[in-house]
Order: sequence, then structure tokens, then C-alpha cells
Amino acid sequence: MFVVIRFRVPEADQAEFAVRLQAAVDVLRKQKGFVAARAGWNVDDPELIALTLEWENIGSYRRALSPYEVKLTAVPLLSLAIDEPTAYDDLPEFLP
Repeated sequence: MFVVIRFRVPEADQAEFAVRLQAAVDVLRKQKGFVAARAGWNVDDPELIALTLEWENIGSYRRALSPYEVKLTAVPLLSLAIDEPTAYDDLPEFLP
């Protein structure tokens, strides 16, 4: 399963945001079931930044948000995300 989290970050704040994003991903990488992470900005709107996380399953993702270190480092950053659904299940029948 994968997670798509989008943030609106003014260009003046992006350097500080990048440091916080890296710290959040570093702590999430240590969690059981983590597969991969990727971040980038929208080519048409440079203030729109996306973070994608890949997990073995939805349970791994949800459990990964519980440890104290994650709550201290990642959750405050994730709370800045655009309010929209973020978790997606793979559809292998569409893209085998």
C-alpha cells in the first residue's frame, strides 16, 4: 500500500521544511513494514510538495505512527498536510 501526503509550503519556508521532512522520513524508515519514501514538488506549482510512502500493508503504516519517536518527529510535520485522504491500496488488476 502507499501513502500520498501533500503539503503547501511557501518557497521561503522550503529549506526549513526539507530538514523537518528528512527527519520525519528518517524516523519512519526505522518502522517495521516500511518499504520506500519519495518526495517532490509539483512542476506547475512549486509550493505544492508531495511525500509518498510505501508500506508492506495498511497495518504497518498505522502501527508506524504510534511509537513515541514518530509522534515527536513525524506527526507534527504530517499534521501540516493538506486535509485529504492519503492511504491507497495497490490495484494489481489495473497495473500487474
